[in-house]
Amino acid sequence: MAKLLYSATMSLDGFIAGPGGDMSWLTRYLGPNPTVDELIGQIGALLVGRRTFGGDDPNRGTEKEGAFSGQWHGPQFVLTHHAPEVPVPDTTFVGDLESGIAAARAAAGDKYINVLGASVGAQCLDAGVVDEILVLIAPVLLGDGVRLFERPGGTDVKLERISLTHAPQATNLWFRVVG
Repeated sequence: MAKLLYSATMSLDGFIAGPGGDMSWLTRYLGPNPTVDELIGQIGALLVGRRTFGGDDPNRGTEKEGAFSGQWHGPQFVLTHHAPEVPVPDTTFVGDLESGIAAARAAAGDKYINVLGASVGAQCLDAGVVDEILVLIAPVLLGDGVRLFERPGGTDVKLERISLTHAPQATNLWFRVVG
């Protein structure tokens, strides 16, 4: 069965997007990363938040537009209550987390379901369905924006480190959710 992996590139101070969802900061930190290159072939489906899906792609209008700088192609499931009227290729819009996860599991087979977006990531963590988390830490402080994970009132999500690797523009931390 497919594992759920929540992945994101994050600033050292914990933001995966700048103020207003700005992703332009990310372009200078995208580059060769063997951990990401290996992961791409292990992803069977994406589970994406609506803001992330319709948001600010740092590669918009280039050959690198799309998930993982345009290197990943396949089925994606967008969690939203407002699906667009015009169909989007390889994209299914789902109205609730449970049906989105079920559809992504069916599409992913034995590969990862990669979760993209802070809100969907938090919902999956709250539901106890995230198996692993991969955070690529970029050497920058943004100071404000969208946090990787924020839970008002705070509740621990216990993690066990699987690996620690690095690339020229990122330190990669891969964790297993243990409870």
